[in-house]
Amino acid sequence: MALPEPGPRRRLHTRRIEAEGYLRDDGHFELDATLVDLKDQDYEILSGVRAAGSPVHQMRVRLTIDKRFNVLDAIADTEWAPYTGYCETIAPAYRQLVGLNLFQGFRKAMRERFADVHGCTHLTELLLTLPTVALQTFATLIREDDSGDRKPYQLDRCHALDSAGAAAQRYYPRWYRPHVPGETE
Repeated sequence: MALPEPGPRRRLHTRRIEAEGYLRDDGHFELDATLVDLKDQDYEILSGVRAAGSPVHQMRVRLTIDKRFNVLDAIADTEWAPYTGYCETIAPAYRQLVGLNLFQGFRKAMRERFADVHGCTHLTELLLTLPTVALQTFATLIREDDSGDRKPYQLDRCHALDSAGAAAQRYYPRWYRPHVPGETE
């Protein structure tokens, strides 16, 4: 179902988040993500006026990870920010991500390391998308089937792929486990 047609309105703000996953020749992976905030009219901030269509924020991050989702390298860059000379100075702090694992406490570690004045709200928000970007990147290389000895990773990770649900029954019949009323999970 599509969103309903909106009533009369005027767009004020656009945020674009783009993320891409790459396989490097050395077998490692790179995840590049960009966040851009734009205004549809001139935007007056204390540091000056941003012309309509010029970025208020434009930030990039790159994580290098191995096949086990361990962060081998982390680079952050702020190209556009409201407070030039100040905002971009936090980027080197994001090297603290090296050694973390995207699926073992990554989001919690992000909150601990970069909360409040210890990070950039926008860079941190952008990085929080990267575990699922990594998963989708790896999924490109893995044949989806129901023939292995291990339960497919995606089962029980979202509403549609509940192992007790209709999608699991249809696409992953070996792993389908009907819910038994009165049983607790």
